[in-house]
Amino acid sequence: MISCQNETKEEVTSDEKEEVSGYAITPVNIQHVRLTDEFWLPWIQKVQEKTIEYAVEKCEEEGRFDNFLIAGGRMEGSVRGVMPFDDSDVYKIIEGASNSLISSPNPKLETLLDSLVGIIKIGQEPDGYLTTWRTIDLSKPPATWVEVKEGKRWESLATSHELYNAGHMYEAAVVHYKATGKRNFLDIAIKNADLMVATFGEDKGKIAAVPGHQIIETGLIKLYEVTGKEDYLDLAKYFLDNRGNPDNHELFGTYSQDHVPVVKQDEVVGHAVRAVYMYAAMTDIAAIKNDSAYLCAVDKLWDNMVSKKMYIMGGIGARHDQESFGENYELPNLTAYNETCASIGDVYWNHRLHNMTGDVKYFDVIERTLYNGLISGIALDGTHFFYPNALESDGKYEFNQGAATRKPWFDCSCCPTNVVRIIPAIPGFIYSKTDQDIYVNLYASNEATVDLPGNSVQIIQETNYPWNGKVSINLKGNGNSDFRLKLRVPGWARNQVLPSNLYQYRNELSQPIILKIDGENKNVQINNGYLDLEGSEIVGKNIEVQFPMEVRLAETSDSVADNRGKVALEYGPLVYAIEEADNKNGFDTISVSSSEDFSVTMEKDVLEGVNTISTKSFKAIPYYAWSNRGVGKMKVWLPEEN
Repeated sequence: MISCQNETKEEVTSDEKEEVSGYAITPVNIQHVRLTDEFWLPWIQKVQEKTIEYAVEKCEEEGRFDNFLIAGGRMEGSVRGVMPFDDSDVYKIIEGASNSLISSPNPKLETLLDSLVGIIKIGQEPDGYLTTWRTIDLSKPPATWVEVKEGKRWESLATSHELYNAGHMYEAAVVHYKATGKRNFLDIAIKNADLMVATFGEDKGKIAAVPGHQIIETGLIKLYEVTGKEDYLDLAKYFLDNRGNPDNHELFGTYSQDHVPVVKQDEVVGHAVRAVYMYAAMTDIAAIKNDSAYLCAVDKLWDNMVSKKMYIMGGIGARHDQESFGENYELPNLTAYNETCASIGDVYWNHRLHNMTGDVKYFDVIERTLYNGLISGIALDGTHFFYPNALESDGKYEFNQGAATRKPWFDCSCCPTNVVRIIPAIPGFIYSKTDQDIYVNLYASNEATVDLPGNSVQIIQETNYPWNGKVSINLKGNGNSDFRLKLRVPGWARNQVLPSNLYQYRNELSQPIILKIDGENKNVQINNGYLDLEGSEIVGKNIEVQFPMEVRLAETSDSVADNRGKVALEYGPLVYAIEEADNKNGFDTISVSSSEDFSVTMEKDVLEGVNTISTKSFKAIPYYAWSNRGVGKMKVWLPEEN
């Protein structure tokens, strides 16, 4: 490792200061949200203190950092590692670590980031090019499945991941700049993006092409938002506009969503991670360009996914084969894929959709995914991981890249570093705003400042969510109170599993939502999924909401063959599973009845403290926490007693 001195914080130039955004709703800056939550803050601290350090050790062990030094001539040798996108792991670590510094300041970690950025700079070629394996040896990729033709840059974009690496670099550089105020990494990204603008397009002398694995599109748009440079936005749209265009390039097919133009796509197909990264970029274009064709396409794609191809824990991508979506209603449990990266990409996509529309349904998907199918990807120790996320295990089928339980790392380590990337970013999802509205999207204890025209609103939120549905909010304002506070009523509290008919609750909540202001009961009126409260009536007062949590039985549409005659257990936002560790006798014969007496108990000594659901015949734990006690059987969907 190279040790570098701390970089000083620098502002962008005057023409770059005003961030550009085409979205109607703006997320409240993560720097204005101080998390105090007993659920999410420990996760962020764990990622910072254990997972980031562990990921850095693994990257060092497997030569990720050496590749930058070899590419820059500071070290001799051939390319290390086995994937053409290994560079992106370094970028994702920087992105996650940068955001973690906001919730949990750490001078030692900030110094490490300066060192990593210094190493990346060494690997960048003078014209801005940066994919280390190409620089080290143009004709010798680390993976045999990367086609070599003449041994040139850009020659095999379907598999080379040169543009994928760049996309993650741009995303990470923007986050690092916003979190630290330093532009050392941002300058590297801008230099590379300028090369992309000079290289790709329809103009004479440029290459007409699109990336194999999407994400450069959202990365370019992030750079555009920070710098205001239209060339970046134009190139992102060029890549999207020409996907599925046989006059531009030889098509990559459905695996890469390159079978028809993006505006004509209406079914989610192919590699699930590539898909949701592309849909996120399409949403950016729909918002920034006010493009109705793009908007219509993402609406149809989202409806297809949520109505026919999403698992109850928020996972997507049914097939191990090509890590892809299956057919409509193809949702197997034992062989489910549900790549962790796909859940992460889906959260980013839904966040954009909410920023564009304010529709509550998008945060219903985000919440379900975050608490279930996303954090299931990382073990409680912070150093073991799921690449796929199955909904059933027989203790034998090695669904997790050759293991029937969590693994400490993978040759393809995109999922562990993507978990590092997103968990520290979660405080940035809690609130969003317009000039007139403050949206409370997620419930987690925090102190936040939301700046509105003519007012700066301080919010203190206290809750024990997801274990308890009670939420307390206090507001203080420094100006006029002409705004609305919009409290999201979670989908499960509105008796909706997902915003579709794919799943239904067998039993509705028996208790109502309770709203109190300064202890006085108020009428609960849900408007499009929100409790709308006028600022003039709540500033300086205590708002208390009780979302009733009860054990729920969920069932699937009959179109899903694997789940016929079965139900799943939920409590609040959490999906539950039975695990052999708690049910050693007769595991395979466990069934459930809607007339059962369910007992919910907070067991602080179990899985770092969870609510368990028990009956006379079984105990269930939150799905995200399974496979932390060794190899064993697990089920989400249980046979229903007649």
